[in-house]
Amino acid sequence: MDYTRQTAFSDPRHHLARLRELPDDVAGIAAVTRNLVSHYRASGIDFPPARLAEIDSRWVDRMLDADAARFTVPLDAPRAPEQRIVGCCRDFTLLTVAALRAKGVPARSRVGFADYFAEDFHVDHVVVEHHDGSRWIAMDSQLDPAGDHAVDVTDVTLGPGGLRTAAQSWVAVRRGDEDPGTFGVGPGHPIGGSRMIAEYVVVELAHRMGDELLLWDLWGVSAETVAHLGGRQVDEAWDDLPPLQPEELALIDEIADLLLSADAGDRAAETKLAERYAEDPRLHPGDVVTCLSPRGVGFQVDLRRRTSTMG
Repeated sequence: MDYTRQTAFSDPRHHLARLRELPDDVAGIAAVTRNLVSHYRASGIDFPPARLAEIDSRWVDRMLDADAARFTVPLDAPRAPEQRIVGCCRDFTLLTVAALRAKGVPARSRVGFADYFAEDFHVDHVVVEHHDGSRWIAMDSQLDPAGDHAVDVTDVTLGPGGLRTAAQSWVAVRRGDEDPGTFGVGPGHPIGGSRMIAEYVVVELAHRMGDELLLWDLWGVSAETVAHLGGRQVDEAWDDLPPLQPEELALIDEIADLLLSADAGDRAAETKLAERYAEDPRLHPGDVVTCLSPRGVGFQVDLRRRTSTMG
């Protein structure tokens, strides 16, 4: 896959010129991203419902539309935190990826669980990975390098101590090397464990294939989660979800192994991933996904028409 090319989700469309005006260096682009986005939870800001809806913008051009509705100045001009786009780690990442691609730099998003937010807990997270001409480098564009962090956020290890990819996390749990209860949204939060890791393996694959969906967009393997919610909020019903079935476990095992092999440079595994993703409806999103937004609403999203239907 050509990671210099925009995808349906990273494409800035009519905002392309604004991205091309940004600094050429990766650190400068990441700094602009932090100037554009406020995390819907980590910022500590109590956003009103109309603003909180921005977390479901999904497409980069729509995120930048939200910014343009409030600002006519360039993207690197200072924005007050409460006036920035409301988003999450995926949005910091995808905006950075879009800007890098606009500059011709190969970039993609990596999905997994970070070891550097909570002690003895792996928090779900998304980071940028860009290629410098010799190797892929992971970067956490959400975090200011000047801050006091447990990792070098400009060169994050994909593994223990840094960001454990979803595939790495799944294999470690399946081997019994890690407790699935230490993976999730955060310590004490009900959403986590083996089911979440399994679903994130599919999300990791989708992002690798250029479908950089929201972390709360559900399709394919995740459809079972939707079916068992019965209209309840995800965090209220998570513990009642049935265990993964043998055929689901086998599928996640297969995809996780292929992802690890592809990361190790196995081109045959990379090709196989693309084939499996294209052919298996449990892996790729169709025209419609279910969005179970953390703002407490659920709805259907037509990805081709880019429209939503509230449930």
